[in-house]
Amino acid sequence: MNKKLDTIFANVVRRNPGEEEFHQAVREVLESIGPALTKHPEYAEAKIIERICEPERQVIFRVPWEDDRGEVQINRGFRVEFNSALGPYKGGLRFHPSVYLGIVKFLGFEQIFKNALTGMPIGGGKGGSDFDPKGRSDREVMRFCQSFMTELYRHIGEHTDVPAGDIGVGGREIGYLFGQYKRITNRYESGVLTGKGLTYGGAQVRREATGYGAVFFAEEMLRATGDGLEGKRVVVSGSGNVAIYAIEKVHQLGGTVVACSDSSGYLVDEKGIDLELLKEIKEVRRARLSEYTQARPHATFVTGGTVWQVPCAIAIPSATQNEISGADAASLVAGGCLAVVEGANMPTTPEAVRTFEQAGVRFAPGKAANAGGVAASALEMQQNASRDSWSFGHSEERLREIMRDIHARCFTTADEFGMPGNYVAGANIDGFRRVAEAMLAHGLI
Repeated sequence: MNKKLDTIFANVVRRNPGEEEFHQAVREVLESIGPALTKHPEYAEAKIIERICEPERQVIFRVPWEDDRGEVQINRGFRVEFNSALGPYKGGLRFHPSVYLGIVKFLGFEQIFKNALTGMPIGGGKGGSDFDPKGRSDREVMRFCQSFMTELYRHIGEHTDVPAGDIGVGGREIGYLFGQYKRITNRYESGVLTGKGLTYGGAQVRREATGYGAVFFAEEMLRATGDGLEGKRVVVSGSGNVAIYAIEKVHQLGGTVVACSDSSGYLVDEKGIDLELLKEIKEVRRARLSEYTQARPHATFVTGGTVWQVPCAIAIPSATQNEISGADAASLVAGGCLAVVEGANMPTTPEAVRTFEQAGVRFAPGKAANAGGVAASALEMQQNASRDSWSFGHSEERLREIMRDIHARCFTTADEFGMPGNYVAGANIDGFRRVAEAMLAHGLI
């Protein structure tokens, strides 16, 4: 970074102490956008970067609820409304014990640029709670969601802030949250939440979109060098929503996913992951991945360790932030990895990114590669606003078009600024320019 950007970053760290993930996300963007500031000095004059790094609004609230034993539990809720230059705040809710303000701010900051890259009229925000839905009954999850929405409802709306799901927040949680919003407001505003069930305003392909979108992006990356997914050996970390549907789309496009993981370890199936079995274990039983080997005894489950020790041509990290360390990156390079496509948000450490760059491994950052989820959310908002419903095929084709367009913009922007093939720079500069131009147009607000 140049001296001015170094000063801006130092101020971000000083004003947001202890929020390491947020610092990492800001640094990653600032390291890329220097050429854009040289070309557009008006951005620096209007202090666009400083304004982007400061959320427009941060809400922190208490969430009291009662468990099945009648014991009162207290959690903390968050909603960071980061930037609305391009449209209403848009971003998921994460329910996980690791959630604190720094995590929410890192996710919200990334969301600004991710949403800008989609070309859709949506701003950036994020929220969540340190509540852990694992091991909780449906009724406990319902009581928590109702308490959470009892505060959140006053801060959201289809023209203001539109949350969706994230880690720990799936169709069950969205249903409970929407029900409580409707109960409190006495309004059926389908567009206030996305990721809804198909029976009450949800959209086809929304559940699949993040995983599908990451694979569509991978396909475009490979195609840009005259290659393709056909016959490729792939490793996907995680076994949640993003991972499951990334695996599904890889298999549909001719690749083979041989490994995935959960918090207890990783699974290797050299014949290819049995998708229906994986869905049964994770989406129906909500069980541990180790149960897979009971039905497929030729497969191997490894407790602990890292899935990145499994050799592959394509890696799609789809679990959580900073899951690929420098050592993991070295293992992937040694195993013949050609491309890394981030299905999760910032799953690759800075050291790992440098390792990939030095080895010539193509690297797609999450703000570009996993933008399919929020793109499909925007399509759900569009259908809700027009009281319409699209077919699966039409929705998937729209998603594919959006991901193809995101890839093209990242690719051409990197070329424009003299960094061919650098998808990190291309994504950051293109997303930043879109937001910066809107902020300039709106004046000093």
